Amino acid sequence: MTFSRFAVMNVSFPASAHSRAFADRQCAALRLYRRFTGARDKGLMKLPARLVFAVCLILNAASYATAVAEPEPVRISQFSGKPVPRFESLRYSAVHGRRGPSKDHEIVWRYERQGMPVLVVKETRDWRQIRDADGDETWVQARMLNDRRNVVLLTKAIMRRKPNELSRGMASIQKGVIAELEQCEDGWCRIKADGFKGWVEQASLWGIETHTDGL
Repeated sequence: MTFSRFAVMNVSFPASAHSRAFADRQCAALRLYRRFTGARDKGLMKLPARLVFAVCLILNAASYATAVAEPEPVRISQFSGKPVPRFESLRYSAVHGRRGPSKDHEIVWRYERQGMPVLVVKETRDWRQIRDADGDETWVQARMLNDRRNVVLLTKAIMRRKPNELSRGMASIQKGVIAELEQCEDGWCRIKADGFKGWVEQASLWGIETHTDGL
């Protein structure tokens, strides 16, 4: 049987209407203030048109950046009672990923790595739509997953005794290794892999932040 992968498209959305409307209202207020001070009190310095225009541009740009930077809101699933999106791991060393949430759908991928972290992005009662570290999405049965927090190495990384670059290196962890996640702080994560426990840079790991890892 031949297995294939999906191509996942990243889509950018414009700033929300609420944030843009807020900036527009502030610009209108600035223009009104300029007209008011110019007509009622000649002793006050009028705001130049260029200054009003520049402030409006800054307000709109700030509102757009804020809207884009906001992570996807976490939803609580009515099926599992857990947050979506969230990370889980493959329970078995052979898991079939299907095109849709039932056995009537064709198998498009076969996962053969027990403990591999995946991002749950959608749910039904018995099925979970997952996204892997490569960005591919399939549907798997809910019982094929567990709550164990694992990560996968995106690049080769040096494991250190303490969470800083000056700390002594303990081991070199290869790309693709699955590790058990213990904790993260200040851009470093403590993991357990290949019989070692230590700290690696968070940027070298996949399976931690739901709003940056594939969303």
